[in-house]
Amino acid sequence: MRYRVRAIGADAAVTETELEATSEAELRALAAARGLSVLSVRALGVVRGRSRFPLMLFNQELLALLRAGIPLSESVAALAEKENRSAVRAIMADMLQTLHEGRTLSSALEHAPAAFPDLYVAMIRAAERTSDLEHALARYIAYQHQVDTLRGKLIGAAIYPALLLGVGGLVVLFLLGYVVPRFSHIYEDLGGDLPWLSRLLLEWGLLVEGNAPALGLVVLVLVGALVAVARSPAVWAAAGRQMWRAPLIGRRLRVFQLARFYRTLGMLLSGGIAVVPALGMVAGLLSPVLQAQLSGAVARIREGRGFTATLTEAGLTTAVAQRMLAVGERAGNLGDMLTRSAEFHEEDTAREVEWLTRLFGPLLMLFIGCAIGLIVVLMYLPIFQLAESIG
Repeated sequence: MRYRVRAIGADAAVTETELEATSEAELRALAAARGLSVLSVRALGVVRGRSRFPLMLFNQELLALLRAGIPLSESVAALAEKENRSAVRAIMADMLQTLHEGRTLSSALEHAPAAFPDLYVAMIRAAERTSDLEHALARYIAYQHQVDTLRGKLIGAAIYPALLLGVGGLVVLFLLGYVVPRFSHIYEDLGGDLPWLSRLLLEWGLLVEGNAPALGLVVLVLVGALVAVARSPAVWAAAGRQMWRAPLIGRRLRVFQLARFYRTLGMLLSGGIAVVPALGMVAGLLSPVLQAQLSGAVARIREGRGFTATLTEAGLTTAVAQRMLAVGERAGNLGDMLTRSAEFHEEDTAREVEWLTRLFGPLLMLFIGCAIGLIVVLMYLPIFQLAESIG
C-alpha cells in the first residue's frame, strides 16, 4: 500500500512525500527512520509494480564514478547524459536538480518512489550521516547480487520440470485430440469385441471428432477461467495459506522467508540504521503470520528486551540462526551475523531445490512416458488381439 505523508523534516520544514508500507504502523516506523514527524497520512492504494529503472546498473556506475574522485552531482549528471531512455533520464534529471538545490541524495531519491525502494532510500540516508556513501552503494550491490543469484537458481531449477510438463501435456493432447479420433473409425465396426479400456478411449475419440467446435470452445473457456483465477490475489493468498500449512513445504517456505528477512535486515543494520526502524522496514518481506509475530517482537525490543531472545520467542529464528545471532549480539556485529545466517539458509535451500529437481525431473518424465505409452498401447491393443485370433 502506498501512502502520501505530510510531515516535519529534520530541518523543521513541512514536506510531503509518498511511502510504501503494508500498514500505517509500518509507515510511521519508516517515517521515523527518515527523521520525519508525521502530521497526516492518506492512503493512495496498492502499488501494482515499479518502473523499469536500472537500479543495479545505476549503483554500479555511480560507485565507479565516486571511487574515481568525481563529485556526486557531476556523477549523476554524467549518468543522465549517457542515458537513452527518456523515462530514466527524467528521473536522473530530477535527482540532479534536487542536488543542485543543495539537498541530499536521499531527498532526491524520495522524489521517485517507483524507482527507488524505501529500503534503498533509508540505507542511503544512514550512509549520509556517516559520510560512507561508497560503502553503502557497495553493500547494496552485494546484497542485490546475492538476491538475484538465489532467484536465478530457483528459476533455473523450475525451468526443466516446466518444460517437461508442457511438452508432455502437448503430446498427450495431440494424441487424444487428433490421433485417437482417427483410430476410432478403424475399430468402429468391432464394437463390443474391443477391450473395455480401448473401447472407452475410442469412444472418447468419436466424441472429440463429433463435437470438436463445442469442445474447443469449452477448452478456451477453461483456459480463460484458469488464467483469471491465477491472476486473482485472493486465490494466490489462499494457495499460499494452504502451502504454509503443508508440513514439508511450509517449513521450507518459512526458512526461505527468514533468510530473506535476515539478509535485508543485516544490510540495514550494517548501514547504520537502528534495530527498531529496520525491523519496521523489512516487515513487508514476511508472510502475514510472521508479520504478526514480528510486531510483538518489535514491541518487546522497544521495552529493552534482547534482540536474539525476543526473535527466538517470536518464532523468527532457526536453530542455526539463534546461535549465530547470539554471538553477533554479544560481539557487536549483529548485521554481519544476520548476513551470514542468510547465506547459510540460502545455500541450504538451493541444495534442497537442486536435489528435488534431480528427483522430480525423472519422476515427471516417467509419469509422462507412462501416460503416452498407455494411450498408444490401448490404441494398438485391438490389432494385437486380431493378430492373435488370425494366428
